[in-house]
Order: sequence, then C-alpha cells, then structure tokens
Amino acid sequence: MVRVIRKIDVKNPILLCAWPGMGNVALGAIDYVRRKLKAIRFAEIETKEFQVPGVILVEKGVTKFPSLPRNVFYFTKDPDLIIFEGESQLMGKPAERVMQEILDLAGEFKVKRIFTSAAFPVSLSHREESQVYGVVNEESLRKTLVEFGVKIMEGGEIAGMNGLLLGYAAGRGIEGICLLATLPVYALGFSNPKASKAIVEILARMLELKIDLTDLEAEVQQMERNFEVIEEKIKEVFPLAKEEEVKEEEEKVPSHIMEKIEKLFKEAQVDRKKAYELKRELDRWKLFEIYEDRFLDLFKDHQ
Repeated sequence: MVRVIRKIDVKNPILLCAWPGMGNVALGAIDYVRRKLKAIRFAEIETKEFQVPGVILVEKGVTKFPSLPRNVFYFTKDPDLIIFEGESQLMGKPAERVMQEILDLAGEFKVKRIFTSAAFPVSLSHREESQVYGVVNEESLRKTLVEFGVKIMEGGEIAGMNGLLLGYAAGRGIEGICLLATLPVYALGFSNPKASKAIVEILARMLELKIDLTDLEAEVQQMERNFEVIEEKIKEVFPLAKEEEVKEEEEKVPSHIMEKIEKLFKEAQVDRKKAYELKRELDRWKLFEIYEDRFLDLFKDHQ
C-alpha cells in the first residue's frame, strides 16, 4: 500500500528506481542524484502487511521486531522526476507486490520511461575507468543508448529488482532502461563510487541534469586508496600467478554466481547453516583464498 505524504504536481515525469546490490552501485548512483537535486519525499510503500522480518532483535535478553526496510518516493520539479529508493532487495511475492505498487503510481503520474541501474562485474583493476552498459525492455530504445555512448549488454542476466522491474514495466507498456557500470569482480562486497559515478554521468547527459560530482569524486579517491590495499592482498594470495592468469580465473565466475555468493554472505550472518553452503560455492569456484578472512569473520560474529 502506498501512503501519500503530500500531493505533488509533476508532468510526464521520468522515474528513477534503485535497490541495494553489488558494490552498492545502483542505490549509490540514484541516491546521489536525489541528494544533489534536493528531491522531496512525498510517498512511501508500507510493507508490513506482506513482508516478514528476517531476524528478531535481542537487547539485554529481550526480543523485539526490527524496523522493516523503507521504500520511499521523492520528486523534483524542473526537471520533473520521481525517484524511488528501496532499502533492501525483496524476493518472491513481496518483491512483486512492491513492483506493482511502483508501477501503479507510475501509471497515475503518466510516467513514460523508467531508469534502473546495476553493477556489471568484470575482470579489471580498480585503476581502470568504469564502463556503462545498458539493456532496454523495448527494441526501439537500443538506439537511444548508442546515441549516448552506452554499450549494449548483448547477453547474460540481471539479478534482483533493479532488473526485474523492467520486465514488469514492459507488461504495463512503460519503457525501461537499466544502466550497468563495470566494477572489479573481486570487490563486489565493497562500495564502488566509481561505478556509481559512471551511471550518474550518463543519467545527467540523458536527462539533461545539472549534477555537482565533487562529493562523489572525493569518494572515488578514497576508494582508490582502499582498493590498492585489496589488490596487493590478492597478489599475495597468488604470488606465482601472472596477472593475466588471475584475470582468466576471475572471468570463469559468472556474475550471477558472484551475486549468489554475496547473498550467502549476508544470510550467513544470521543463519550459520548458510556458511556451509557458502563454503561449498567458494571452493567450487576457487575463490575461498580470496574471501577467507571475510568467511572466518562470520564465525567470530557467532562467538
């Protein structure tokens, strides 16, 4: 159910949507746009009727339910935009319910086009520029991507609601574009503002937005320093391997497997049994040595 906080007057707005994902690329990009445009909150999707918390909180021996993740709509005038941010990925019927609520609101405001975004994990160094790929839910939109220098993602899959929304939008006759920014496959669990920045830059060009990138550029510089340390540790794990050989190994891991591994890490934090499934996946794809410290930290949290 959508709870309207204030009435708004927007004409044929573009809708930007984002949920958390690998590298926090999607939500990082859309949230930055929202903040820089000073978008105003006007509605929220209440999910308590159909979403069950994944855990129960304990404080001094007493249990209590955690707050459910928020699903909030914002708007701007000149340009006329509606921006939706979901605090967590949902699955199954709750995910479908939220997407239908989003599309109902989009229909009410006569939204013609929706933009989502996502991460595109590939074998590259953090030093390389993030490239933006795109997918559309209508063939005629391909040329729009090409005009703005966006590469077409010719195959694969996009996990989560950032991708699924395009399919549901097509069923309502609403155009949909998903922009995917590349990031190092070894660093999916770390925030990647460089990839978010690449998406913000494309959105700014496509929608003629004036976005100050100063703060985001500062985050990128900090990320570069952090990733220097990470890449050095990877080289220590593979002391005898040539860089090309390491990249070849990384390319063997499909993006949906990396997404599954990230999901298992999160689930293992609250369900120790998931750690064993996670270990099998890491061993299967020869990734355990890279993620060993992070994996062992799961058991420290349970002590």
